[in-house]
Amino acid sequence: MVGVASRETTATGVLTAGPSAPARTRRFPRLHRADLLFGFGYLALAVVVLSGQWRNTQSGYLIKSGQDQTMWEWFFAVTAHSVANLENPLGTTLQNFPAGVNMMANTAMFGVGVPFTPITLMFGPTVTFVLVLTLGLASTAFGWYWLFSRELVESKLAAGTGGLFCGFAPAMISHANAHPNFVVLVLLPITAGQLIRMARRAAVTGPDQPRRRVRDAVALGLLVAMQIALGEEPLLIFALAFGLFAIVYFLHAPRYGVRVLRGIAPTVLLAAVITLMLTEIPLWWQFFGPQSYRSIDHGPMGNDLKAIVQFPSESLGGLFSPGQYVAINETEQNAYFGWPLLLLLATTIALLWRDRVVRAAGVVIMVFGVLSLGAVAMVGKKNTGVELPWRWAEHVPLLSTVLETRLTMAAIPAIAAILALATQRAVGRWRESPVDWRPLAWFGTLALALLPLVPTILPVVERGPTPEFFADGTVRNYVGTGSVVMVPPSRPLDAGALRWQADAGFDFPLAGGYFVGPTGATKKGIYGPEGRATTTLLVRAQETGAVPPITDETRAQARADLEFWQADVLVLPATKNVDTLRSTVTQLLGFEPARVDDVWLWNVRAVR
Repeated sequence: MVGVASRETTATGVLTAGPSAPARTRRFPRLHRADLLFGFGYLALAVVVLSGQWRNTQSGYLIKSGQDQTMWEWFFAVTAHSVANLENPLGTTLQNFPAGVNMMANTAMFGVGVPFTPITLMFGPTVTFVLVLTLGLASTAFGWYWLFSRELVESKLAAGTGGLFCGFAPAMISHANAHPNFVVLVLLPITAGQLIRMARRAAVTGPDQPRRRVRDAVALGLLVAMQIALGEEPLLIFALAFGLFAIVYFLHAPRYGVRVLRGIAPTVLLAAVITLMLTEIPLWWQFFGPQSYRSIDHGPMGNDLKAIVQFPSESLGGLFSPGQYVAINETEQNAYFGWPLLLLLATTIALLWRDRVVRAAGVVIMVFGVLSLGAVAMVGKKNTGVELPWRWAEHVPLLSTVLETRLTMAAIPAIAAILALATQRAVGRWRESPVDWRPLAWFGTLALALLPLVPTILPVVERGPTPEFFADGTVRNYVGTGSVVMVPPSRPLDAGALRWQADAGFDFPLAGGYFVGPTGATKKGIYGPEGRATTTLLVRAQETGAVPPITDETRAQARADLEFWQADVLVLPATKNVDTLRSTVTQLLGFEPARVDDVWLWNVRAVR
């Protein structure tokens, strides 16, 4: 992360204002022509990357998202529904009926879901989803560009290069398939800038006056609170990386580091209090409210060593030179920096090691790169048996909930800062001597290193239409106070019914669904609902194409599950092995279904 740095430092290491100091005295920041150029450029590139989805917001689907796009669209749709109907958005029983879902514990992104409610209601959740992703890529790039151009380098080209990498790094493009909470990161560079300005004043003048301290604390508290409403995991990774950067940055002058810490500590503590005041209700709901959970076990989620040096699948390098597939899934290609960039980076760090920013950024890259490998080093999906520091770090509270592969995202702005500083030096040398070969060598090498990482358009497929039974509202005639149970019930591997529920205007609750919730007395988090015998039986029937043995015991279990779900109807739409599923449910219940619109329907209110 970009740490406590400006473009100038004195010989004693005290932070000084740097060339951009006059601009900071203005009430409103001044926009330069280059700022607008880079801003529109980032936006245009984001639109191109997501152009497949933009061309078809009615039925297009980012295929590499798995079921995540459906989940996120449901989050945005149900948030808008709650806001429009003046209901509590922090929890809902519209899926996983009757227990419900803790929305705060499910990264619902109220920071965009609530303000984007009019867009969702007017144009649908798919438009909100792709708009959030597009603005997320562009604004994140511009946010880091702004920070670099005001606090790190003079050259707009150098800052623009850094911003481009921050907004469109392989991890950002990978998450743009499905995870807006790891794409909308614009508040992180703004937060970094606020901390840098606070640290600079503390280093030069000592503790701020009370009025100034309160203003800074309010600004910092609001930024952190807003980031919590967008995504807590990125905030945690940022805070750890920023802290490590600051420690390394001040190592050569610990007295000044202590002075800065003493100067900003009261402000940071006050900001923490303000953040807690603003977020205490949603955070209580997240950790102690209905359907909250204590922890979640993701299993081994570290980066394979090959993932560090290979090219991402959604890039020119991945298109022409694909390597072994070693990612956790298509949406978690969090490293994939490519060997040319890593080679350039290593050389640049070695040459510029005396620069404090480069040195601190290099440590961040190395530390978080190692942590991202997980508990045991893997090479080509083969266990090397070499134990790594994450083996102990994963037992630390909060860290245990982080997917370790995502820790490489801390390296993105650190890499960008190094590239920006090196580009600044090249620009400076070119201005001094247009015939100097070194700037040309740098720009040529930089282009060769970044060209393989140029993102390609994210692939989109046609999504199947919503069954008429839901689309035309017929479902309302068959549901009272109970739930709709899909055949098989909705689950993380098949969450399409969430889309149908939203298209029907949330007129009924669903059994099952795609969410994170607690299981058992330990309240350990799992993806989807707790397993039910009837769900397992129906899934097996669909996968095998054969009706499983139906006994009195399975019938009794089915009745118990229907009672648990408070089911009004079972609905079987067109799906794989539909005849097998129809026969299975008929034998379980003892009566034939009715054909309603384009689905088979069993009315089970009398049965349960």
